[in-house]
Amino acid sequence: MTDQLKKYLFQDHSTRVQAVKLDAAWQTGLAHQHYPECIQRLLGELASAAVLLASNLKFEGSVVLQLQGDGPVALIVVECAAGLNIRATATLREGHGIPTDGTLQSLLNTHGQGRFIVLLDPSGKTTGMSPYRGVVPLDGSTVSEVLEHYMHNSEQLETRLWLAADARHCAGLLLQRLPDAGGNDIIDPDQARDTWERAGMLASTLQPAELLQLDTDTLIHRLFWEETLLAFEPQPVQWWCPCTRKRVANMLRTLGRDEVESILAERGNVEVKCNFCGKPYQFDAIDCAGLFTKHISSQGGQSLH
Repeated sequence: MTDQLKKYLFQDHSTRVQAVKLDAAWQTGLAHQHYPECIQRLLGELASAAVLLASNLKFEGSVVLQLQGDGPVALIVVECAAGLNIRATATLREGHGIPTDGTLQSLLNTHGQGRFIVLLDPSGKTTGMSPYRGVVPLDGSTVSEVLEHYMHNSEQLETRLWLAADARHCAGLLLQRLPDAGGNDIIDPDQARDTWERAGMLASTLQPAELLQLDTDTLIHRLFWEETLLAFEPQPVQWWCPCTRKRVANMLRTLGRDEVESILAERGNVEVKCNFCGKPYQFDAIDCAGLFTKHISSQGGQSLH
């Protein structure tokens, strides 16, 4: 089954394994966003990484990952809440062509000013915590390498990532070495090092096509069939954006009747797209009149899907 995150732990509790594969959720996210293949791939890889990292949050809130660029791509941003609700988008610079063979560095770090930004944003339910924001250079040729460098230098956690995405799926595998001492468990350092090196060696055989084509159970069995892994309950992942027709209607009201009627006269209808997910909302003349006479009903007008 796809659209799930699955977690495993090696027998000595020294190394965690996490895998995610998104199918329906990823296609929902792309339904209103039409990016070149190379942008789509980077967005999907970052989305998979955000799910893998958000699943380890110790507080209510979200992980926001941003690739901030100085080239043809201005911004790629993904947000994943602790409940594994995800949304993602990319902003391209006008007038800049996107090469079919575009890479992370050529698209986002053309002049060496690209940045990778991690924001840990606690929700209102989490007391005593302030948002954390980490900013580092785009050090690496892939999203995986950028994240591995960040985790090693900023979080002091040895982490390996394998990420892949296309128009139908996005997927990822994470290996992470846990601290040698934590809670009531004391992990033997030498054994932990052996486990970590063995896990990395086994996972290094993984190819992007396997991530995208295999279900998670088959993938984990193929990589670690000789190992004893403790499996945890799978966690569902879903695409979620808070945009609604009602919110768009409220935004149009703030423009005022004159502005809305001016747009209506020029175009015949008013169409607004969500800045994040790209979903379009269309308001005809009757809908627009209703904006300023009463609250628009949930049945009014047409929402394009």
